[in-house]
Formats: sequence, structure tokens, C-alpha cells
Amino acid sequence: MDVYEAINKRCSVRSYQARPVEQDKLLRVLEAGRLSPSARNAQNRKFIVVRDATTRQALEQGSGQAFVGQAPVVIAVVTPEPKRLMHCGVPVAPVDCAIAIDHMTLAAVAEGLGTCWVGHFEQDACRTVLGVPDDAQIIELLTLGYPSTGAEAPKDKAQVRKPLTELVCWDKYST
Repeated sequence: MDVYEAINKRCSVRSYQARPVEQDKLLRVLEAGRLSPSARNAQNRKFIVVRDATTRQALEQGSGQAFVGQAPVVIAVVTPEPKRLMHCGVPVAPVDCAIAIDHMTLAAVAEGLGTCWVGHFEQDACRTVLGVPDDAQIIELLTLGYPSTGAEAPKDKAQVRKPLTELVCWDKYST
């Protein structure tokens, strides 16, 4: 599968089979996150891989979303430096972690797995569940597993996304 096919096939999966994710597939997905770029190559992120059912249930409670507990794997993407800024004034952590997550989601598609970015969670509750120190921050939770057979098939993204003419400005910002 080439990258363009993975980009087109990737969709948010919120219903998973109970089937565990094979270790070799999981490691390839994590490797994709590890290889992602980061500001100044600092690589200031941690991937907490949660397979334990009790811990996943606690994360479900912390997010209020049942599929978080149903997914066979939840990856918490954490930054130890949440206050660091790029020269342009934009926080580094959300950008670097988002790049890593996106690499992992595309690798997951290539492995036949589904994912869902989860930003709706209680930071303190999930931090406690995962033992994340107060000076670090969970940026996102990423569910991972085999989509349920009844899961919604990905839509043709070209049909549901805005056209480039609405998104691209040439040389200067325009409305």
C-alpha cells in the first residue's frame, strides 16, 4: 500500500473486534511514530501503550467514550515538556505529537488496523491512571485495533472534503 492509498483509506474507527493486535504489527506502528520528525529533533514524547483491560476501562471512564475501553490497544501520547514554544510562538508538543500520531495512524492502515484520535478526555484523571507526572501532559489518546466487521466503511474523502480552491492561498492570505 502506498502512502496516498493509506491517506485515502484512513478513517476514525470507534468499534473494534476483541482480537488482540499482534506484537510485530504494534511495534511497526510505534516505529512509525518514533521515526516522525520533531522540532530541533528533540523527540520529546513518550508513547504509553495500554493493553491491560482494567487500565483501558479506567481510560474509558476518563474519556467518557466506550470505544476507548473496547479497543485492544490505547496509546497515550505524552510530552514531558508541554510549555516549550517554537520561535514562532506556537507550542512544540501538540505539533510534534500530532506528527507522530499521524505517522502511526497511516502505518496502522497499512497493517490492516483502525485508529481514532481521542482528544476528549479528562487530563488529570487519565494522568493518574497512567502515572504521568504533573509536569508532563497527555496530548492525545490513540485507539488501535481491528475494526469491527460492522464498522462504517471509509467514505471517499475526495467527496467529503473541501476543495483545494477553498483551502489554498497563493503567495498571500486570502478569504
